[in-house]
Amino acid sequence: MSKIRITKQFNFETGHALYGYDGKCQNVHGHSYKLSVCVIGQPIEDPNNVKYGMVIDFGDLKKIVKTEIVDKFDHATVFNKNTPHLELANELKKRNHKVILVDYQPTSEQMVIDFAQKIQARLPERIKLFSIKLQETETSFAEWYATDN
Repeated sequence: MSKIRITKQFNFETGHALYGYDGKCQNVHGHSYKLSVCVIGQPIEDPNNVKYGMVIDFGDLKKIVKTEIVDKFDHATVFNKNTPHLELANELKKRNHKVILVDYQPTSEQMVIDFAQKIQARLPERIKLFSIKLQETETSFAEWYATDN
């Protein structure tokens, strides 16, 4: 049986600031992220299975990515937990803003690593994460491939 790749795309808005960075991105700013999640597996061969012929139901993949990534990061501001912006982060939290403190510099590169770990942990055993592409702007993106890791 052939292995097939299935890709689902998502959009979300997230703000961040890069602690210690020597350019404009040290300031709090935001992006309209585009996230593509690609998984690989064999289509279900059991004709009695309601998912017959599918690698994974697009709805099931959507549920995983929305729960682990989109719902958490959409309209949130992400800071490195060691940032000098911690005072700002705490003030935003006090005002009921969505703030995420992470153990990494919230660059697209580090975010795809984090996202890959979260998604892999939720996938059914027979399906593997193949790649993730996180597009920060129309011309800039980071990609994670299982074959590279």
